[in-house]
Amino acid sequence: MGKIKSKQIKRSAHGLMEAGIDFSEDFEKNKKILGKEMPSKKMRNQMAGYLTRHNKKKAQEKKELEA
Repeated sequence: MGKIKSKQIKRSAHGLMEAGIDFSEDFEKNKKILGKEMPSKKMRNQMAGYLTRHNKKKAQEKKELEA
């Protein structure tokens, strides 16, 4: 399976971030934050993975701007 995520995953993840929920760069922590609120385990894991990758990318960009 590749890194391509559906629009639904991305839209939902960005909506949760805009709602003020802080996610980390750790997949397991993000998975616990999402908890059992997701309609399926697959969707929860995909969203947690997307949020993890997104936050790591943001941190890397921030680090590059500071240097």
